[in-house]
Amino acid sequence: MKKETTQDLSQRDKKHLWHPLTQHKTAGEMLAIVKAEGVNLYDEQGNKYIDGISSWYTAMYGHCNKKITSRVAAQMQQLDQVVFSGFTHEPAVRLSEALIDILPSNQQKLFFSDNGSTATEIGIKMALQYHHNIGNDRKVMLAFEEGFHGDTFGAMSVSGLSVYNGAFEDHFIEVVRLPVPTGANNSEVIGTLRKLIGEHKIAGFIYEPLVQGAAAMKIHDAEGLNEILKICKANDIITVADEVMTGFGKTGRYFASEYMETQPDIICMSKALTAGLLPMAITSCTQQVFDAFYSEEISKGLFHGHTYTANPLACTAALAGIELLTSEEIQHDIQRVIKSHEEFSKRLKAHQKVKNLRQLGVILAFELDVEMERYGDLRNRLFAHFMKQGVFLRPLGNTIYILAPYVIGDEDLEAIYQSIWSALEKF
Repeated sequence: MKKETTQDLSQRDKKHLWHPLTQHKTAGEMLAIVKAEGVNLYDEQGNKYIDGISSWYTAMYGHCNKKITSRVAAQMQQLDQVVFSGFTHEPAVRLSEALIDILPSNQQKLFFSDNGSTATEIGIKMALQYHHNIGNDRKVMLAFEEGFHGDTFGAMSVSGLSVYNGAFEDHFIEVVRLPVPTGANNSEVIGTLRKLIGEHKIAGFIYEPLVQGAAAMKIHDAEGLNEILKICKANDIITVADEVMTGFGKTGRYFASEYMETQPDIICMSKALTAGLLPMAITSCTQQVFDAFYSEEISKGLFHGHTYTANPLACTAALAGIELLTSEEIQHDIQRVIKSHEEFSKRLKAHQKVKNLRQLGVILAFELDVEMERYGDLRNRLFAHFMKQGVFLRPLGNTIYILAPYVIGDEDLEAIYQSIWSALEKF
């Protein structure tokens, strides 16, 4: 039997693998990554790439962080997996205690699942079933325009970016949409909200707090969002904060919801929850939400479950990640990256091709203001440009953004900045 080597991974990949968000008819070869360490990815040819987006906002403390991997390796020898229905275990209990300490103070209960889509799916189900359980006839969800909440059916339903969802739209739950508040349009948005509440039986409002990630890192107004949340609360609309992307320090606070005075009833978490090591998600909620499911009637329970719910290894990774997040060292790193982005922003502001420059925490984004038709597939050309320079950035259309690991050094940050600057000069 032929001994396979890593040198033909890209070719072997083609035989059986179906990649996410990929039209394989038009896509090129997949780049084989054989190693990750710190902020760097290494391909099968030995080339190194600075991970400027933390591998989809997950590996915020760097890849293969020994403080995390060593803890998981030790847990692997003690308890690897056990059913979480009818059983519990120390990693889950310890994680619940650590997470409740950093979540907004109204959060009390945690429900485990596998990924960001399931976290939001459960949040939607909680909102809908909350009203069903207490006898309210409310079956409509409210969501922002251009929001994105995942790829399962409920998550697709509430996502405003529906370019990929055409085959499924006839099966969606009923959703009404609201523009995001920008500051200038807050009064108009509030007027639209009041009108929608009067016309529809709204059960819940799901939103990405302050940053719409898939909509090209669009940032909206905290004061306007707070007013929306206040009105929802006054009308018994369950508020569901999708913090899958924004959670765990990326906005400069543990959770983006902390920028608002009014806190959500439900919070959805994944991605950086387990520091990029293992898949897991959590949907938290208030005691009031939980109490609507707490009943002698079995049917009022939340009958949702995943085989690997609260996997001990994933819980251990998450607990180690929280310990890093709350450490002085990582908090210092977050502030260092924020200040570095602020300095780079001063340079960007002076460039004529930079439009809609924005920053929140370690998230920095702007649009490249060029004639799109002049450059054809601009997104792919930008991606290739960055990769050629040893920087992994994943533009969203003509939007360039940085969301690097907190532990990135100043030299690597400058390498990212220089690659972006060279793109401004080239395109």
